[in-house]
Amino acid sequence: MRGLTASGDSGNSNGDGERGGGRDGGGRGAAGRRGRVLAGRAASTTTLVGLAAFGLLVAGCSTGGTGTRDEGPAGTQPVVQATPSTDARSTAKPPPRIDAVALLKRDPKVSERVRTDLKPCSGSEYPVDTSYGTMTGGPSADVVVNVMTCGDSVGVGTYVYHRRGNGTYENVFAVEQPAVYGTIDRGDLVVTAQVYEKKDSVESPSGEEVITYRWAGNRFIEHDRVHNDFNQTVGNGGAGLPEPSEPAGN
Repeated sequence: MRGLTASGDSGNSNGDGERGGGRDGGGRGAAGRRGRVLAGRAASTTTLVGLAAFGLLVAGCSTGGTGTRDEGPAGTQPVVQATPSTDARSTAKPPPRIDAVALLKRDPKVSERVRTDLKPCSGSEYPVDTSYGTMTGGPSADVVVNVMTCGDSVGVGTYVYHRRGNGTYENVFAVEQPAVYGTIDRGDLVVTAQVYEKKDSVESPSGEEVITYRWAGNRFIEHDRVHNDFNQTVGNGGAGLPEPSEPAGN
């Protein structure tokens, strides 16, 4: 109340000045105290908010184990990352290569006509195709050799050689006729031969025979046969595959 009385007393300027100065100082002191109090409250409020947030985080982790992902189901599929191996190398050994021409020339099961006609087409290139694969169940790869003509690459003979334990090769299959060709298909021998009628040219056979042979015991036996016609009827004069030659000793 003295503050109100002093502010209205105009006759006592010095005293009022002193008292006014006291009020001013007191006002600044009070404002400073109020500022510190407010700052203290703000700091306390910030601390409480931080503690509350930490408490919620701890509660979330302790109740569900999924933390902040409790508002929705988390994915359950594991993430799989395929890392290619730097040591992924094939351990299979390549089959030993043979001199097919030399093998044919000294093989008595190859006809004299085929051996005589077997000459280079150009330079040292012979018309011979060679394939390697397992058909007879032996420890080494078998060899299929196809002999063709130089001019039009028409097959004239197909031969299969089995590698013996001493490293030599034995002829276990032989077919000699025009337009014959043998391949290896998943452990089977597949021989394809073109079928010609008398009016057919070499370029236009009437059809083909596709015969699958499978190894049984010590020889190949016929397992399947497919005949295909090429846009014309195949007459009775069409040539079929002859029976394969038997291994020596049977």
